[in-house]
Amino acid sequence: VQLVESGGGSVQSGGSLRLSCAASGLSTAFNSICMAWFRQAPGEEREEVAVIDSAGTTKYGDTVKGRFTISRDNAKNTVYLQMISLKPEDTAVYCCVRDLNGMFSPEANAWGQGTQVTVS
Repeated sequence: VQLVESGGGSVQSGGSLRLSCAASGLSTAFNSICMAWFRQAPGEEREEVAVIDSAGTTKYGDTVKGRFTISRDNAKNTVYLQMISLKPEDTAVYCCVRDLNGMFSPEANAWGQGTQVTVS
């Protein structure tokens, strides 16, 4: 599977961004798989952000609940991450990944290259 993220950038505190992750090369239908977003800031451990399963059920990391929304467009093989009320501590590289079960269980070889989000 190939995953390509886009939509990152630099914003001021309180601003918004929408990240996209387009999937290709899947051996199974996109609408049958779970997808997740993780992030990692320099010197920090990787952090769970959001996950969505094939039924559209979502889960969020505690630090982003109420501010971030994950969604998917199965017709476009794309998952999105809408981020509002951004804070400087949201600054990180955001990566999408195929998730094994909708429980923040990333598949080992199914990561995108990441997109940088910087909040100042």
